[in-house]
Amino acid sequence: MNESRQPCRQNDYAFFFDIDGTLASLQATPEAVSIPVSVIADLKQLTQQLGGAVAFISGRPLSQIDALTQPLHGAAAGIHGAEIRAFNGELTTTHTDAQQLGEIEQQLSREIAALPGVRLEKKGIAFALHYRQVPSAQQALQHLADDIVKRYPEFKVQAGKCVWEIKPRACDKGKAIDFLMQTPPFKGRIPVFLGDDVTDEAGFQSVNRQQGISIKIGSGESEATQRINDVTALYQWLGKLANNNVNLDKMRSV
Repeated sequence: MNESRQPCRQNDYAFFFDIDGTLASLQATPEAVSIPVSVIADLKQLTQQLGGAVAFISGRPLSQIDALTQPLHGAAAGIHGAEIRAFNGELTTTHTDAQQLGEIEQQLSREIAALPGVRLEKKGIAFALHYRQVPSAQQALQHLADDIVKRYPEFKVQAGKCVWEIKPRACDKGKAIDFLMQTPPFKGRIPVFLGDDVTDEAGFQSVNRQQGISIKIGSGESEATQRINDVTALYQWLGKLANNNVNLDKMRSV
C-alpha cells in the first residue's frame, strides 16, 4: 500500500467503515466482538477533523453499531442498508411484511434444531445463520437459506465469513454508501470504504464507480483497489490517518 507522511487534502474525503473483521477482530460469537478504546479515539479524532464525514456500514443493526462504537453516534447503515441514519439523525428504513418475517423465523428455528451449534441471529428484518462453531453445517444451511428465498423472493441470500444471511433484496452496502453520499457532510466528497468480506464487495463497487478508494482487509479475491493485511495493520493505518499522515491522493491515483 502506498503511504506518505506528507499531509494530504483530507477534507476532500468521506470514510465508510465495516465493523466485523475490519474495525473489530472476528470472534466465536457476535456478542464477543469489541473495538479497542484506542481505535474509538482515532475514529473520534477523524470524525471531528472531517466534520462528521465518517460512517459505519455493517450487517449489524444500528443498535449494535452504536453499542460497539460509543460514544460516536453519527451517520451509519445497519443490516446492509436496511436501516440508514444520516448525520442529522434522520432515519430511513426498509419495510418488510411482518407475517413473512414471522414465517421465515419459524422455519429457520425449526430447521436448525437438528444442527447443534448453529446459531440463528434475528436482526429485525433480516436473519443470520452462524456456523463458525460447526463448519460442517455450511452446505445444509446454504440449502436452507436458498429454499427460504425461493419462497420469499423479496429476500436474498448473502454469504459471509461462517454465516449465511437472509436479508431484503433491495438492500446492500453499496446502496447504503450511495444514499449517504447524497447527504451532508458526505456529499461532494471522495468516498473511502474499508471492509473485509464478500458482503463488502457491493460497497467496493460503489466506491470504485465514484473514483474513490476501496480497501480490503485481508486476503481473498476482491474488487477493492487497495489492501491492508489484517485488523492489526488497519489499526496502525487508522492511527496514521487520524494524525493526517496517510497520503490519500496518492492511494487514489494508483
